[in-house]
Amino acid sequence: MGRFRFFLERTKTVRFVRFWLFLLLAVLLFAVLYWQVKPRQYELRLFDVAKETIRSPVTVEDKEATAKLKEEAAAKVADVYTLKKEYAENRVDLLSSLFAAIESVQREAEPDRPLGDMIAKLEERLPPEWLAYLSAAEWQRLLAASPEELKTAKEAALTAVHAVMSERISQAELDTARAEAAKELEYAALSPPLREAVAKLCRQAVIPNVVYDRAATEEKRRQAMDEVKPVKILQGQVIVEEGQFITNDVYRRLELVGLLESGRPSWTAAGLLVFVLLLLAPLIYYFRTETTNEKLSLYTAIFTLMMTTMALIRLLPSSGAVSIGYLVPAAFGPMLVRILLGERLAMMTTIIGAVCGSLLFNEEIGTAGAVSVSLIVYFLAGGLAGTFCLPKELAKANIWRAGVFVAAVNIVSLFSLLLLKNGRYSPTEIGLLVLMAAASGVFSAILTIGLLPVLEAAFGILSPLRLIELSNPNHPLLRKLLTEAPGTYHHSIMVANLAEAACEAIGADGLLARVACYYHDIGKTKRPRYFIENQIGGNPHDHLSPQLSKNIIIAHVADGVALLRKHRLPKEIIDIAEQHHGTTLLKYFYHKAREQTEFVSEAEFRYPGPKPQTKEAAVINIADSVEAAVRSLSNPSQEKIEKIVRSIIADRLQDNQLNECDITLKELELVARSLCETLNGVFHSRIEYPEVRKEKVKHA
Repeated sequence: MGRFRFFLERTKTVRFVRFWLFLLLAVLLFAVLYWQVKPRQYELRLFDVAKETIRSPVTVEDKEATAKLKEEAAAKVADVYTLKKEYAENRVDLLSSLFAAIESVQREAEPDRPLGDMIAKLEERLPPEWLAYLSAAEWQRLLAASPEELKTAKEAALTAVHAVMSERISQAELDTARAEAAKELEYAALSPPLREAVAKLCRQAVIPNVVYDRAATEEKRRQAMDEVKPVKILQGQVIVEEGQFITNDVYRRLELVGLLESGRPSWTAAGLLVFVLLLLAPLIYYFRTETTNEKLSLYTAIFTLMMTTMALIRLLPSSGAVSIGYLVPAAFGPMLVRILLGERLAMMTTIIGAVCGSLLFNEEIGTAGAVSVSLIVYFLAGGLAGTFCLPKELAKANIWRAGVFVAAVNIVSLFSLLLLKNGRYSPTEIGLLVLMAAASGVFSAILTIGLLPVLEAAFGILSPLRLIELSNPNHPLLRKLLTEAPGTYHHSIMVANLAEAACEAIGADGLLARVACYYHDIGKTKRPRYFIENQIGGNPHDHLSPQLSKNIIIAHVADGVALLRKHRLPKEIIDIAEQHHGTTLLKYFYHKAREQTEFVSEAEFRYPGPKPQTKEAAVINIADSVEAAVRSLSNPSQEKIEKIVRSIIADRLQDNQLNECDITLKELELVARSLCETLNGVFHSRIEYPEVRKEKVKHA
């Protein structure tokens, strides 16, 4: 119950620290990027003189200007009038009715009846407005006409009105149309007075036959307004030149794009906050399974250094097509992460750094708050080149080579981007860009080499580069081991070969296992003659009691740990040196003591431990015993080697030596196979040369 409570408390502490570390990353990103993306505002008034050229930071629609253009387009559309063809029929019917009324009055009139009475009859049959078409004298002429003349007049009038009314007649064209109707009667066989009356009647019958179509007019105006393209203020467009007056229109556009200090809240900060959270989401997901915060703390430090470097370079002057962003050593952050934390996290760092860098150094349009695709490609190419170019076996020379490769990739990507833009650059600008791209790669290598030992010391990280340095035979401890205990040195080299291959077979850290093996028996240098691999001649243990021999043998672990700590070797190597025997039993001296007395405690002849805590320590524990056992064979064969390997592994399992590490039975099978393959390669059979056989016969 107590252990469970401790686990809960530790988990809460880990989550608490992790929360603050991610909060620190978010604040860092927000602070660095906000000064680039925040909208710049000006304190200007109408009719002020612009002190600098002001460009639009965004692309927005000028709705007021668009509405004005639409109104102008609608005003240019003429009214739509529709031809009413039925008007011609109606006016022809009207004339027919008039002549029919005249004919009926003539038929009903008594001979010699006065015309005044006939007009009175006609008035009874026609509406007053129709009677107003002609004067009384003109009506009398029509009533006095003979039936033949009246018939001729009717046909001529109907024909003239129908012909004229078949065409479009607007109010403006009415007089012309009426004149044409009267002209149609010029060739009619009528007396001049009668023709004049009929012509006047035709003129009155002709009316406009087109009417205003409101729906069609509004539709045409709507179409004209729809054809007007929105007026947009483009991102980067000059709103006012330096020295120009701030007119009403300029002031309105400045206010529209948000460049005037209006006191209204800006949503830029909220947008940037969401952007930062999206960038950090992959990191939060990546570190979700970590039980400690050492890696996240180290990553926070590297990311802080990367963003601080970008921010400092951002302060340098930049002009024209030569953006200072091409000088950023974008690869040093991913390279450090690749060395210290792994390739997958380095790729994520490359992507996040490329997005942030492109936002921070965007100068293509002279505005803030936009992402430059060119810089994203440039930063991605350099960062990925630095990540993938670093080999598994790291050394300073390899980091320098990676920096040169990054510089080459930067230059190639830079030229590809310049060609894609189809821009025209002067030789000076191209030379400066190439110089900056090359310097970016070189600076990445310099920063990586310079910061790596600082980070290793600050966070206690054992990097591959540090392991390579520790594997140098000229290290003081290895030279001490070689000169004072050469047998142990050779034994350590053999165990290193076995352990490295076995660790790589199960996915453990082979390089750590190799270097740890070099130092795991360094404590034997205190009393080298008491260990069999260093003995020439007699064995000093033959003259010692089993208890004293046991104390000497077991002491080499503590002596080695003390020596490693004195020389400040990494904790991982010290832990393996302390755990490489676990709590195994010194069987030889235990049984020797049992032969002398029966009252011997087995616990007294066991190593103090602790047991192996990692896969690497477990593999070294097995490989150490396997190498010593196989070396003691007079004529090792594949069968004997495999039997020894599997018996030692079975003994470790039965003795519960592997209970505290996370190695599985499947992985132990892989370890056994790897050890057998390596040992079979070392102890393979050799042919016996003739000279050797002759020499043997001669001595026999």
